[in-house]
Amino acid sequence: MTPLIFDHVIRQIQALPSLPAVVLELLASLEQQDIDVHVLAHKIELDQAMAAKTLRIANSSFYGMQSEVTSIAQAVAVLGFHSIRTVVTACALTGSFAPVAGFDFQGFWRHSLATAVVGRLLAPHLGVNPETAFTAGLLHNLGTLVLATRFPEQHAQVRSYRQHHDCQMIEAELAVLGIDHAQVGSALAAYWKFPAAIQQAVADQHAIDRLDAPGLPLLVHMANAIAHALDLAGSEEALVPPLAPAWRTVALDEAHWFALFRQAERTFDDMSRIMLA
Repeated sequence: MTPLIFDHVIRQIQALPSLPAVVLELLASLEQQDIDVHVLAHKIELDQAMAAKTLRIANSSFYGMQSEVTSIAQAVAVLGFHSIRTVVTACALTGSFAPVAGFDFQGFWRHSLATAVVGRLLAPHLGVNPETAFTAGLLHNLGTLVLATRFPEQHAQVRSYRQHHDCQMIEAELAVLGIDHAQVGSALAAYWKFPAAIQQAVADQHAIDRLDAPGLPLLVHMANAIAHALDLAGSEEALVPPLAPAWRTVALDEAHWFALFRQAERTFDDMSRIMLA
């Protein structure tokens, strides 16, 4: 198989549909100081499916509200603008690609959501904003979807190579395609105008030699490994990737780690019923 040319991959990324306008507005609002949250709430409400899912998440154990949230405007008020941006973006991302034959689409999104959930729980221990951590976790493997949906024959060979060599996906991608999902995912995050910090975290998630300090790249790397170890996606053949030595900088003892794992499993079960229904 001839390796893919990165410029060709970029052209395929640019041929992908844009994210919904309201999501692009929410992402652009990161740099704005005068957000009219009422206008944005109204725009979210115009997409009935997205609004319904947003309200279900707002009322889930993910946010642990004491009383029921009944409108998007109320959700913005009680959860905050950053949380709503995370939820709406997540709803849009999980509907942004059509399934392809031979690729475990459901398993892919289950693992991505698991990584996002674990990342949000790890965030306070690595000095990262929890909402940013969740978004980065959800995005971390989107490069795989680009390769699987835009280059299905080549990606089928990647999956075959991985199975026969019992190796990590990134090793199979580099052997067959000459590029990997982290590079492609970072390019997609840039095309969709996600913040530079998220682009970098996606790009560096497997670069163990560069993951030497707490921060978003190390968080995504750790959340991915933990999600695999807990097998939240239900994919027994998935290998747990090696952890960067810097994971030891996370100041949690064994009891706290196990508490985090239990919370991740509970939260994931709740979120997956909403996000992946």
